Amino acid sequence: MNKLVILVFAMLIVSCKTPEARRPISVKTGSFIDASVERNKQLNAKEQAVMQNLMQQQEKNYIASESGFWYYYNNKVEIDSLTTPSFGDIVTYNYNVKALNGDTIYSKEDINTQTYAMDQEELFTGLREGLKLMKSGETITFMFPSQKAYGYYGDENKIGSNTPLVCEVTVHSIQQNQSN
Repeated sequence: MNKLVILVFAMLIVSCKTPEARRPISVKTGSFIDASVERNKQLNAKEQAVMQNLMQQQEKNYIASESGFWYYYNNKVEIDSLTTPSFGDIVTYNYNVKALNGDTIYSKEDINTQTYAMDQEELFTGLREGLKLMKSGETITFMFPSQKAYGYYGDENKIGSNTPLVCEVTVHSIQQNQSN
């Protein structure tokens, strides 16, 4: 009986071994990621060059944003008491969307007046960041590289893949969020 208990105990110890993870048959390198990074760097450099050239031709006072796009004021409000929107504020605005060559993709009439709860709804990155710079009554023209616009996928309608955009935006009102 003693030998049987020892034998059962030994079998339990041997059989309780945790299974080993299987090793992959082939090891993949980061070559796809590396190629994608290089492709994006080249695309960004190409877009930057085209936009710099366009800004020089237009002779406007473009301002480089910290977020990676450019803009100039069509109509600047100098009143210091007006504030820019913050989280949760309701912004009412109009905008149009153009290609870098000036062709209209979406007019203000196509888009209509928009109401946006700041940072609480979906909006393409560049426009969301651009609205944060604006006061009520201002009109600003933004030049967005494709990664700040609709990026690789476009808008699946009129804006294609990797398309830089020019948007003229007018903020009509900013309603402060009462919970701030």
